[in-house]
Parts: sequence; C-alpha cells; structure tokens
Amino acid sequence: MHDNERVSAPSETNAWNHVYSGKVRDLYEPAAGPDDLLLVVASDRVSAFDHVLEPGIPGKGDLLTSLSLWWFDQLREVPNHLVPDHELDAAGVAVSSIPAEFAGRAMLVRKLDMFPVECVVRGYLTGSGWKEYVANRTVCGIPLPDGLRDGDRLPEPLFTPAYKAPLGEHDENISFSRMVELIGEDDAVALKDLSLGIYETASLTAERHGVILADTKFEFGRNPGTGVITLGDEVLTSDSSRYWDRDVYLTSDDPTARMASFDKQIVRNWLAHNWDQDDPSTPTPPTLPAEIVTQTADRYRELLERLTGSGR
Repeated sequence: MHDNERVSAPSETNAWNHVYSGKVRDLYEPAAGPDDLLLVVASDRVSAFDHVLEPGIPGKGDLLTSLSLWWFDQLREVPNHLVPDHELDAAGVAVSSIPAEFAGRAMLVRKLDMFPVECVVRGYLTGSGWKEYVANRTVCGIPLPDGLRDGDRLPEPLFTPAYKAPLGEHDENISFSRMVELIGEDDAVALKDLSLGIYETASLTAERHGVILADTKFEFGRNPGTGVITLGDEVLTSDSSRYWDRDVYLTSDDPTARMASFDKQIVRNWLAHNWDQDDPSTPTPPTLPAEIVTQTADRYRELLERLTGSGR
C-alpha cells in the first residue's frame, strides 16, 4: 500500500454492512465507521451479455484482486484509492482489518466522488471498434486509415470514453466533447492524459512479460478530502482489459487464434454458439459446462502467472 495513513476497521464480517452488489463485486461499509471507507469484495461470479452466469469461475475473485493489487503497485506514481488493510496490535503483530472469509479477494479503499465516465484506451483494433471500422472507417467517431485488419495495432492509442449509465442500462460510448460537457474541460483533459499515460506504462510492462495489452478501461474519482483525481475500482484486470499472448500474436497465421484473450472470451464464445439471446422462449442463459469453467479459470490464472510470476 502507498498511503501513509493507518485505519482501524473491525475484523468480523458482521462489523461490515453490505451496501451494493454488482455483477462481480460486492461493497461493504464499516458498521461503526469511519464512513469514508469501503470494502470491495470480488466474487467468483462471471457475466456475459449483461447476464450473471452459472456456475461461477472458482478462484476468480482472488485472481482479479491479486492482479489489481499488483498493478496498483506498478503504478505507484498514480494516486489510487487503496488504504492499508493491516493494523499492529498491542504486541506489534499485524492484524488484518479484512474479514477472514474475504481474505485474498477484498480491497480496503477510500471512498471517492466518482466521475460518471469510463476512460477506455484502445491500442489495437478489435471488438466493437473493429465492427465500427468495417462500417465507417472510424472507432467511436475517430477517423482511421484504410487497410487495417481485425487485431491490428492502431497508429496510436485512442482515448474513447463511455458514459456510465444508471444501473440496469447500457453504458454509452461518447465523444470527448460530450465528456467535456459532462465533467468540464479541465477534468476531461486530465482524465484523458492520465488514461493514455497509464496505458503506455502498462503496455510496456505487459510486453516485458510476453503479453499484449490490447485495450482497457479505467475509472477515476476525486478524493473528497484532498480534491486529487484518483484511480479507483479495479485496474488492468482480465475483466476490464483485453490481453493477448505476444508470441502467438506475432507468429500465428490464424487471425482468430492470434487474439485469444486471457479473460472470459471463452465464455462469450460458448454462449454465442449455444444461446439465442433474442429468443423469448430462452430468456435465461444456459448453465456453463464444466470444461468451459475450467478453461476460463486456467486463462485467468495464466495471465496472473505471466505478469506477476506467481499464481493463486
């Protein structure tokens, strides 16, 4: 942790009040204060096409948390929302403020006044960006040269923000000018510069470990006490980023194989072939088969091992 403050928080689960659950993460507040802290717990839940699927991916919460913490440590020059999660007791022994049942998959963080935008950076042409490029030779309205292929490196990384829609609605890609309207020019420029700078640092770090960071998203907030723009949420995990194997990307003749991601793309691909989302008779996605769960868990674990040199 890189915050010099020390915080006291109860160590029992019942000392934390559950306040929110997203598709993957659960948030808790300390029942007895301080009121500026949150416990962010990553579950094993996996989502695709706006549905939480069954079963979850065993160990996924631990893997995501470990990767976020590792990246926060690599980016220590960027202010982040982490606070120390250990206290020294009277005997000088470090005691965790995180309940035992959440150990390994939780982060103790400072609450931020979050900006209502996701800061997306794309270094390679793929996904929804590729679909738009095929139709218009643009990505999020930004013109690109002719002749690019799916998976090609972009001439330079693109900053393509998205509006964080209210719960239950879809996020919306927006222009930079719309971002300025939402949060003001000074903050918009600051978030763009921070995002592109973090992406550049992370890309170089990932490549040293044999991995390509194709794209990612960041979320920022303002520290209410200091006013400093601060990196929050998860960072550079396989849920928020698209990673490819560098050697496979450079040597494979198969355009699909070269972009095999270290994330839940296996789940998306299986679901796309085994579930018709538009069929009203099948509103609920099917249960994931055991082999898909295992393959997905292996990809998450391999990314963590590649980057950090250790697995969970």
